[in-house]
Amino acid sequence: MSATTTPRTTVTERESRQVAEAAREQDWRKPSFAKELFLGRFRLDLIHPHPLPDEESVRRGEEFLAKLRAFCETAVDPARIEREARIPDEVVAGLKELGALGMKIDPKYGGLGLTQLYYNKALALVGSVSPAVGALLSAHQSIGVPQPLKLFGTQEQKDAFLPRCARTDISAFLLTEPDVGSDPARLATTAVPDGDDYVLDGVKLWTTNGVVADLLVVMARVPKSEGHKGGITAFVVEATAEGITVEHRNAFMGLRGIENGVTRFHRVRVPAANRIGPEGAGLKIALTTLNTGRLSLPAMCAGAGKWCLKIAREWAAEREQWGKPVALHEAVGSKISFIAATTFALEAVLDLSSQMADEDRNDIRIEAALAKLYGSEMAWKMADELVQIRGGRGYETAESLRARGERPVPAEQILRDLRINRIFEGSTEIMHLLIAREAVDAHLSVAGDLIDPDKPLSAKARAGANAGVFYAKWLPKLVAGPGQLPTSYGEFKHGIDLSAHLRYVERTARRLARSTFYAMSRWQGRMETKQGFLGRIVDIGAELFAMSAACVRAERLWREGEHGREAYQLADVFCRQARIRVDELFDRLWTNTDDLDRKVVKGVLGGAYTWLEEGVLDPSGEGPWIADASPGESRHANVRRPFGDG
Repeated sequence: MSATTTPRTTVTERESRQVAEAAREQDWRKPSFAKELFLGRFRLDLIHPHPLPDEESVRRGEEFLAKLRAFCETAVDPARIEREARIPDEVVAGLKELGALGMKIDPKYGGLGLTQLYYNKALALVGSVSPAVGALLSAHQSIGVPQPLKLFGTQEQKDAFLPRCARTDISAFLLTEPDVGSDPARLATTAVPDGDDYVLDGVKLWTTNGVVADLLVVMARVPKSEGHKGGITAFVVEATAEGITVEHRNAFMGLRGIENGVTRFHRVRVPAANRIGPEGAGLKIALTTLNTGRLSLPAMCAGAGKWCLKIAREWAAEREQWGKPVALHEAVGSKISFIAATTFALEAVLDLSSQMADEDRNDIRIEAALAKLYGSEMAWKMADELVQIRGGRGYETAESLRARGERPVPAEQILRDLRINRIFEGSTEIMHLLIAREAVDAHLSVAGDLIDPDKPLSAKARAGANAGVFYAKWLPKLVAGPGQLPTSYGEFKHGIDLSAHLRYVERTARRLARSTFYAMSRWQGRMETKQGFLGRIVDIGAELFAMSAACVRAERLWREGEHGREAYQLADVFCRQARIRVDELFDRLWTNTDDLDRKVVKGVLGGAYTWLEEGVLDPSGEGPWIADASPGESRHANVRRPFGDG
C-alpha cells in the first residue's frame, strides 16, 4: 500500500488547543506548593515539616523492598537482558510471584497496596539493576490498566481486571499513533458503537508492554451520533481479542529489553462494559492518571543518580593521574560534586512529591510534572558526566570490558537507557508547555477573555474588570516578602546556613511571577507562541522546587539525627549550583536569540541553506517519514509474545 494513502486527520492549531484544554483538570480544589511558587508565593508551610509515612506503610514497604532486593541480586542478570534484548520469562514469573505486578493495587484485589513512596523506591531499586525491567513494571502500573481503573473504573471493572493485573496479567497503555504524538486532537483510531459493543479500528505506535501484554488501555475516538456524545474515549481491551495484531517489535538506542511495538486493530469488538468513564473523557483520564504516574520516571532517574555516584566514587578514588586520584583533580571533582548534590536533590523532590501524593492533601499535578521534567534532564547530565569521568572506559561496553579482564561497568548503557526519559510520557518540550499552562492558570482565569479573539466586547469588559481587581491585590505582594529579612527561616541553620537559600527561593519566586506578568502584558495572545520564554520560566520553577525540597529534606534528616550534617552539606552545594543556573536562566529570559532563531528556521525550511548540506552522504535509505497507518486488515504476522510462551 502506498504511503500516500494514509488518511491524515487535519485539525487547526486552535482546535488542537481546545482539545487539550478540555482535557485539563479545570479546578484547583487543594493547595499546590508549585502553583503558589509560580504565582510568587513561597508557601513553605505546605511542605515543611516534611510529610512522613505512617509506621505500618513503612513496615510493609521495607519488607517488600528486602524481598525485591534479594530477587534482583540473585535472579536478574542485566547483562543477559542487554545482550539478548529480552527479559527472560523466569524473571517475569519471579516478579509475579513476588507480587511486583500489584505493588499499587489494593490488597482486596490481590495486590500489595504499597504507598506511592514505596512503589517509587521499588522502581528505583529495580531500575538500577535493569531499566528495562523497571519500564515493564512502570508501564504496567503507572499508566496501564490498574491506575485508570483505580481512579475511574466501575466496581465491576475493578472486580474483573484488578485481580488479574495484581498477579498474572501485564497491561499496556495505547495512545500514540504513527502520525499522532503529543497532539491528540488528530487521533485517528476509531471506536464505533454497535449495539452493546464498540468496534475499534486503527494503529497504535510505541506501545510499551504492547508486545507481551494481556490487557490494554486503548484511547480511541468515538464518532458523535444519536445517543453518543463521542470524543476520545478509554477502553480496556483483551490483547487476545480477534482483529488485534502486533505487527512489529521496535528496537531502540537503549532499554534493549523493552517490549514496545506497533499494534493494529481491525474490527475489534469491545464490550461497552469495558469503557472507562464516559465517552469523551479519555484524555482527561489519561492526564489524571499521569498526575502521579509521572513519578515513576524520576524514581528511576534518582536510582540512576545513586548508581552514577557509586561508580564515580569508586573509580575516581582508584584511578590515578599525575600522582593522585583523579577525584582530587578539580576538573573531575566538580563533576563528582554535581552528581552527589543532584542525586540528593532528585531524591528529595521524589520523596516529597510521593509523600504528598500519598497524603492527598495537596494537588501535585505541577509537582509531579516538574519532578519528571527535572529528573529526566538531570539524570541524563549525571550519566554523561559519569561517562566523561570514566574516559575511554565510559565509552566502552561492559561486555568488552569484561572480555579484557576489567570490571564490566555499563556506563555507556545507562547513558543510552536514560535518554528516553526526556521523551517518555511527555517530552521535555511538551512538559515545558504543559507546566507553563498550569503555571499561568490563575492569570488566564481572570484575564483570559481579554486576549481571546473570539470573545465579544462584553466578555472582554468583564474580564478587564476582574483582572483589575485581581492584579490590584496580587501585584503589591510581589514587591516585598520574608526573603528580604535576614532572620527568616532561621530553623534551617545548623552550622551550615540553608536559610539563605530559602530566602533566595522566596525572593526569586516573586521575581519569577513579576517576569511572567510582564511577559503576558507585553505579548498577550502571542504568549503561547513564546515557547523559549515559557520553557525558561518553567526551568526556573523546577530549580526553585528542587532547592526547596532539598532544604526540607536536609532539615528532616537533621531532626532525625541521620546523616544530618552531610545532608546539610549536600543541600548547600546543590542550592549554590542551582542558584547559578537560575541566574543564567533569568538572563536568558530577555537576552536570547529566539527571534533570530525563528528567521533561521524559516530559511532552513525554505531551502535557503541547502548548500550547507553539500559534501556528505545520507545513509538513511529510502522510505516514508511516517509509516502507513491506514485502517484495515493486517498484512503482517502477529509477533505478540506473552511471557511464558517461549
